[in-house]
Amino acid sequence: MKKQWKGLMLLGATLAFAGLTTPAESADHRDSTKTTADPTSDINDVFSFVDGSNFVLGMTVTPFAGATAKFGDAVRYVFHTTSGTKFGETKASSDVICTFDAAQKISCWVGTDDYVTGDASSAATPLKSASGKVQVFAGMRSDPFYFNLQGFKDTVTTVEGAAASLTFDTSGCPALSADTATALGNLLKEKTSSTVVAKTQEDDFTTANTLSLVLLVDKTLVNKGGPYVSVWASTNKAP
Repeated sequence: MKKQWKGLMLLGATLAFAGLTTPAESADHRDSTKTTADPTSDINDVFSFVDGSNFVLGMTVTPFAGATAKFGDAVRYVFHTTSGTKFGETKASSDVICTFDAAQKISCWVGTDDYVTGDASSAATPLKSASGKVQVFAGMRSDPFYFNLQGFKDTVTTVEGAAASLTFDTSGCPALSADTATALGNLLKEKTSSTVVAKTQEDDFTTANTLSLVLLVDKTLVNKGGPYVSVWASTNKAP
């Protein structure tokens, strides 16, 4: 399943237009100390795009998920949708809320219009609501994110180590000679790393897995306010 979806990473907002087929994009990986401490609530990617008469909503959580990783039974996984007749306008809204119990049985509500519950772990046979307007898959998948994480870390370490000899502008960016800029650029795209002997390629997520929550929702459930649909996602956990 590697790279089967274009990566979108979020703990902020993404926009998806119900009349377009281009996926919306955003990014977030391990940016919050609270979610890093609880991977089940740590959002990696959020996907949203149109598939015929359906709206696809996808969320991945738990970075570098191990073989026994599970969705949190104390976490609410929420897709927040709003719709209108033009960009930026909200005439209607609907939250898609999913929860899991300890046995990983899922329950999802699409506003007050539809509901589905059961085992959603089969990608070949998605769980369907009684109306057939909502389908759900929830389970382990290869992480679609592409990033030279160790190369980035090595570059940061190098810049921090040379900070005393560098001149920084008001934005915090160092003034670099051509040779230094080339050297740092090579670190950013490095295949091997002096600090991680096992590193052999640019993409540190090639073998990484993540938990994926994917819903296929009839567009009429989320575009009541108009054809322009905005989407953002959140995870919520009681303190």
